[in-house]
Amino acid sequence: MPDTPCFERQPLNLRADPVRVVVRPFRPGEGPRDHDPVDNSRINRLVDRVLALSPADVATVLARTLDSFADRHHDLAEMFARRAQEMAPAYAHHKALSADQRLVIGACFLHEYSFEAAALFNPSIVAHPDQTGVAAGHLRFILSLRAVGEGHISSLTFRSGVIAADGSITIDQPEQCAVLPTVTARAGDRIDLAFDAHSDITERVIFPITAAQAHGIEDARFVAFADQGVTTWYATYTAYDGVAIRSELLETRDFATFRLTPLAGAAAASKGMALFPRKIAGRYAMIARIDNENLQLIYSDNLLDWGMGDLLLAPMYPWEFVQIGNCGSPIELDEGWLLFTHGVGPMRHYAIGAVLLDKQDPSRVIGRAREPLVEPENSERQGYVPNVVYSCGALRVGDRIVLPYAVSDAFSTFATIRIDDLVAILKQGMAAPVPA
Repeated sequence: MPDTPCFERQPLNLRADPVRVVVRPFRPGEGPRDHDPVDNSRINRLVDRVLALSPADVATVLARTLDSFADRHHDLAEMFARRAQEMAPAYAHHKALSADQRLVIGACFLHEYSFEAAALFNPSIVAHPDQTGVAAGHLRFILSLRAVGEGHISSLTFRSGVIAADGSITIDQPEQCAVLPTVTARAGDRIDLAFDAHSDITERVIFPITAAQAHGIEDARFVAFADQGVTTWYATYTAYDGVAIRSELLETRDFATFRLTPLAGAAAASKGMALFPRKIAGRYAMIARIDNENLQLIYSDNLLDWGMGDLLLAPMYPWEFVQIGNCGSPIELDEGWLLFTHGVGPMRHYAIGAVLLDKQDPSRVIGRAREPLVEPENSERQGYVPNVVYSCGALRVGDRIVLPYAVSDAFSTFATIRIDDLVAILKQGMAAPVPA
């Protein structure tokens, strides 16, 4: 991080791990068909092969499959049974099947997917809802990350850890097993999800479900939202179907059950929305980038509907001349609202900056970084997308800000800065003359 001695880089790098896999549905593609597509479909031919086995051979195949994958997943037999039931309409004309036959058939329509084999990046951090047993002055946190696997499909995964009173950070070792949630309710594209409450947070993966999410759930910006004494964790994220994008909203109160809902309004057709952590003058407030260049401030009486808003920030300095965006939800300080930003300059070089907004009237900018606070180090500019640093949300811990950020879309790390040092930088930048 050149020219930013007030930031302290933590000796932690979170990298993609191809060992971590989830079990996903698999449906064989159809080739040329004979005249009767039901009896001669590939699915039915596969089922016929299983049914042609003797009971002893079926039991052997099942035992070998369970033994081969048992140390990689929980409740495999239950997964096989559930998948066999999902596929049952495709082979309904077959005779009654034994329990072992159903499990083998279910296994034939599943596969492992390495959900973070390609990249693990664009982190967002919030306080963990459970601080039981945490030492005084320490804070347990949840870190969300964008994981990218085969086919460039993005999903949402989590890590946990503790920030000590001195600002040092430790990350819990993630579980090797990873699990997908159960869909407990669906109304159109509004989805309710539930994980086993006994699963570890690092096991939980939210993978695309709807057609609008088919190619990715991207760049979740989490925030703890306080309203009438109740805290709900929200995250705005980008749903990508391979062609079009839209913004959606995730909500949870326990990180075991989640609701995913599409957002409405003009702003929802763009990406990079960031919700304020509380209402302002009785209304919800959001930072958005509707025009792919500038940041807007939007107010709404409806958490799910966001219009155009008003211009808040435009590119001002060379390192952000191409465009600016937010790096997560604003953080409330005594001095105002701290908003981390990213700027894109020549050669599509990304850097992280910040602004300070008036606490009562966030449309007023009262502090701004003239120079980047975080940039790619020369030794780390290479990666999945070179010359990029990016964050989806920082956290205040005592007198420090903890900023997780991704480097070149290859790995994620952390930096910390004292609040008084950062505020001084922003106010000095606002006092300096603007370049002609």
